[in-house]
Amino acid sequence: MRDRDEEGRARNARPRDGLGRPLPYGAPGVERQPEGVVRSPGESLTEAQRLLDRGRPFHAHEVLEDAWKSGPEGERELWRGLAQLAVGVTHAARGNAVGAAALLRRGARSVGPYAAEPPHGVDVAGLVAWAEALAGELGDAGAVPPAAAIAPRLRGPSGSFRP
Repeated sequence: MRDRDEEGRARNARPRDGLGRPLPYGAPGVERQPEGVVRSPGESLTEAQRLLDRGRPFHAHEVLEDAWKSGPEGERELWRGLAQLAVGVTHAARGNAVGAAALLRRGARSVGPYAAEPPHGVDVAGLVAWAEALAGELGDAGAVPPAAAIAPRLRGPSGSFRP
């Protein structure tokens, strides 16, 4: 049974760890990202990057998902793809290489069409290259990588992504 908010929408109030995995009720968890926050594109990217750099890609995904849901129609695929990339990092850090590779490739396909005119300084070409490279490497790696070590740079010049 899921927890519900004041409007009756399903919400999971269970505490979560840094990778978004639910913990038992009453266990200490990390602070959750508030849902449904409307931010400017720059604020969304800055907050998501801060969370990625701290090894909290699941929480970055929540920020990017808010931008996807509240952003203009012409950018929805960009934000959805960025959220998928963050979830791909989450799955990689959790040890789910198959799921991570699938989400990284799906996210790359979603953001790829924005490469010709990248909005908001997003390093689309770099992110696509990073996602494809990481998806290919995950099948070869036996160890679970720390999330912060494999997180991308969302903005900056091409080549600013972490290999």
